[in-house]
Amino acid sequence: MTASPPPASPALAPGRHLPALLIVVAGCAIAMLTFGPRSVFGLFLVPMSREFGWGRDVFGLAVAIQNLLWGLGSPFAGAIADRFGTVRVLWAGALIYAAGLVLMAYSGTPTALQLTAGVLVGFGLSAASFNLVLAAFGKLLPDRLKALGFGAATAAGSFGQFLFPPLTTGLLQSVGWQDTLIVFGASLLLVMPFSLALATRGAAPASGPAAPQQSVGAALSEAFRHPSYVMLVLGFFTCGFQLAFVTVHMPAFLVDRGMSLSVGAVTLALIGLFNMAGSIGAGYLTGRVSRKWLLAWIYAGRGVAIAVFILLPVTPLSCYVFGAVIGLLWLSTVPPTSSLVMLMFGTRYMAMLYGFAFFSHQVGGFIGVYLGGEIYEAVGSYDLVWWLAVALSFASAAINLPIREEPARSPVAAVV
Repeated sequence: MTASPPPASPALAPGRHLPALLIVVAGCAIAMLTFGPRSVFGLFLVPMSREFGWGRDVFGLAVAIQNLLWGLGSPFAGAIADRFGTVRVLWAGALIYAAGLVLMAYSGTPTALQLTAGVLVGFGLSAASFNLVLAAFGKLLPDRLKALGFGAATAAGSFGQFLFPPLTTGLLQSVGWQDTLIVFGASLLLVMPFSLALATRGAAPASGPAAPQQSVGAALSEAFRHPSYVMLVLGFFTCGFQLAFVTVHMPAFLVDRGMSLSVGAVTLALIGLFNMAGSIGAGYLTGRVSRKWLLAWIYAGRGVAIAVFILLPVTPLSCYVFGAVIGLLWLSTVPPTSSLVMLMFGTRYMAMLYGFAFFSHQVGGFIGVYLGGEIYEAVGSYDLVWWLAVALSFASAAINLPIREEPARSPVAAVV
């Protein structure tokens, strides 16, 4: 009597929505918990700089280091997760991230701030952020839900950005910036139980062009010889430049223009709120329209939004409208970008290859945050950085258009 084949994994079986839903909920919780504290670093710039007599370049350099190391560590964290599973990497990242926030509360010198807010938080984020969640979704979710899952995870990070600014403002007023950082560090420990739902080691066979027989070195060589991947990576630089600059320097920019710190907090919260709609919408559109054209329109739209904002007088209303508009375009680049990486190379090395794209994103973040602080201290204005962000928007829109939306290799070549 022939034995019946084993049942499909519930997370992958068609029509079995409950396991897929639980995976998405757990991944979204991780994205919210890890992105939330990171998104409100700009609210600590003014109180910490005032207390220790720092220029904005000191805080800006620490967060620039954080962005760079977050990106630098992401490919390695992704490679480890691809090899040994997602859970171990998320646990390690959550502990390092939490330690960085708690120790940041006791950082009274620029060097200490660079080591805690910069090095520890940066490496912690590389191993405990939505990058790994996206890769896990690519391996665990059925094909028809992957693009929406990418959008949901990105939107959850945005919900963290919506939730944490008012929470941070309230905590800063009631317990001060030091205890606020300690509270946020403790909250990151919740990542550990949620990560158990994203166990990926042995969860599914690799799909797409990157066959299981392909080595890590061969996968990297193939990716960086593929022009479309290189263009995608270069375009993602702009996203990081703009997001990091706005997140860190927007509250201080608005204070300079006569707004209160609470206006900056509300603006950041509105970016997070509207980014939920933008990310889910981008996830929905990713499976239905050209991904490269979607990216081009998002980048061009950002350029227009930023130009209009800096040309108009700064008022609370203009800040809130800008927050809503830029929020729709904020992380909406992530679903089409991650989907293109999966389309080109499959899921086998997705965490690592998306990690390299994200490294480009974070190099942009490093430069955006660092230039913001340095140029402000040199000329007393952020205007030059704002206009550079506009120029980069249209450059990225153009560089995405030649991308070929197809697998890097034919299915036959992938298994030879």
